[in-house]
Amino acid sequence: MRKQKKVSESYVIMTELVLPNDTNTLHNLMGGKMMHWMDIVSAIAAQKHSNRIVVTASVDNVSFRESIKLGNVVTLEAKVTRAFSSSMEVHIVVYAEDIPSGTKVLSNQAFFTFVAVDQSGKAIDVPEAVPETEEEIKLYDGALRRRQLRLVLAGRMKPSEANELKSIFDIKESAQS
Repeated sequence: MRKQKKVSESYVIMTELVLPNDTNTLHNLMGGKMMHWMDIVSAIAAQKHSNRIVVTASVDNVSFRESIKLGNVVTLEAKVTRAFSSSMEVHIVVYAEDIPSGTKVLSNQAFFTFVAVDQSGKAIDVPEAVPETEEEIKLYDGALRRRQLRLVLAGRMKPSEANELKSIFDIKESAQS
């Protein structure tokens, strides 16, 4: 039986201050800097879950709902949503806070996938993720569909094999022509 770890044990919170060197000419946080921070916080969450070295395997869509301005405080929260044999999906939520005005907005959300590796870089098994809260269960339940979509888009799985994706659309094998 695989070792199990609670999703909450992987929770990481990271805070950054947006400085002039982090911004573009409009004084907004550069997207590449945001992705860098998201990669760090999610890698730490994956390491906490697996107790192993991890490498980034994929990044889902990263889009800005709200721009993040020079001087904002950025809070990134990450936790493992589900673990497969050697890979882990990590959900990241990003908030931007303007402390002088007292406003805080949700700026980004994304899913990153990591693979745990041994010292020689070979993929290694990770503990099963055990969700407890309603939100954790919802993210856990959707993780297999998101994984299958990633694999189909990467050409590593045939669409006809993506049973969880097909169930969303209620596609029947006989209906395909």
